[in-house]
Amino acid sequence: TVCRDKNARNKISPGSEDPDVKVELGKKVTLLRGISIIVGTIIGAGIFVAPKGILKNTGSVGMSLVVWVACGVLSLFGALSYAELGTCITKSGGHYTYILEAFGPHLAFIRIWSDLIAIRPAGMAVLSLAFGQYILEPLFMPCPVPPMAAKLAAAIGLTAVMYLNSMSVTWTARFQIFLTFAKLLAILVIILPGMYLLFTGETRNFENAFDLTAMNLADLPLAFYSGMYAYAGWFYLNFVTEEVDKPEKTLPLAICISMAGVSICYVLINVAYYTVMSADELLASGAVAVEFASRVMGNFSIVVPLFVALSCFGSMNGCIFAISRMFYVASREGQLPEVLSMIHIRRHTPLAAVLTMYPMTLLQLFVGDIYSLLNFMSFLRWLFIGMAVLGLIYLRFTQPDLPRPFKVPLIIPVLFCLTCFFMVFLSLYSDPVNTGIGFAISLTGIPAYYLFIVFDHSFNRAMQIVMEVVPAEA
Repeated sequence: TVCRDKNARNKISPGSEDPDVKVELGKKVTLLRGISIIVGTIIGAGIFVAPKGILKNTGSVGMSLVVWVACGVLSLFGALSYAELGTCITKSGGHYTYILEAFGPHLAFIRIWSDLIAIRPAGMAVLSLAFGQYILEPLFMPCPVPPMAAKLAAAIGLTAVMYLNSMSVTWTARFQIFLTFAKLLAILVIILPGMYLLFTGETRNFENAFDLTAMNLADLPLAFYSGMYAYAGWFYLNFVTEEVDKPEKTLPLAICISMAGVSICYVLINVAYYTVMSADELLASGAVAVEFASRVMGNFSIVVPLFVALSCFGSMNGCIFAISRMFYVASREGQLPEVLSMIHIRRHTPLAAVLTMYPMTLLQLFVGDIYSLLNFMSFLRWLFIGMAVLGLIYLRFTQPDLPRPFKVPLIIPVLFCLTCFFMVFLSLYSDPVNTGIGFAISLTGIPAYYLFIVFDHSFNRAMQIVMEVVPAEA
């Protein structure tokens, strides 16, 4: 039976040590854990993959660094806007919740549907594959890692992350802190040798840095997509707002500290890359970080793939922790099956929401063309993020009396929206086929809306019993 009251919940909690404990998600995300979620999610595979994509689509060392800085500033503007949204709309769910509050359920469902069937599984599959590739790199060097071996390692890593998030919120957060420190150490391993060489006179690769002869304006959106992909993650703390301790203070502070630190690290990493490798050498490299390490550190370079693997694992962990809360909230709002908003009776984790992406991600790991999928869904991701911040501007005028403990100057969300929409619409010119496919996938949310919302979900009762989950305490 689906439980609706406290006494009923206590009766169906076999093995619960204290039947009087509320079945709910607690406020366990402190400032340090919040910073670790943001930094640990942002710094993943992106900084080791995106430099090549940005350089390819800008055509020069100088312009690539300009794009890195611009993406950092743009991400900071978006993060500050989300800090205001997170402190005036104190629900978890991130993009989904803000679109729901500002523009209603139909548009919000299309957003959550696009996330559920393509964007999030594809993103997790890419991170998992990067983890599998780099964790096996030391075992196969100097030969390439067999694709199937990388996929199997990716599947094992994905399963481990899912298991951890299903078992304990506290241990998930603690492990994320450890992984964040590990990836910061990996970044220092790259930055410090690069800065040393730069200050000792290795500047030849920066000559004619702003030669724009190879630059094509139509390719700039693709460069920004690569950069924004590397910075992606600044919004994930907003997905777990209800679990943040003192969100009116913790949320803005964690966002500002994280974005400042990540932006500085990213620019310095790219400067370090260019100190050791020329633009042509970087474009020809299959794994930029590994190539850099082999040139600078010799035999010690074998640790770099392991650090990169830990970095990817940390991003996987942070993504699952945050994204599961978005599905949890969408279910609570009645837009996804009810079982996704239920909490495990003993572990107090949103078990069903955590496991939602597991089948789709595994499927895409082994049979999907993941990188193409990310390409044609990127424009939708930034379209909806732009719309969420547009909702901030809309609420400023329609609900001026809404409490706003943290308020940004209006010019910041305006500039962010304009930039996002410019990137989105310019991508229609740069890559009309993939953007069209992505738009078509999002439109499948229309019939899905009636499937999930209009019709009853008969399987909720069975799933509740199998997973030992109950509705969260109101």
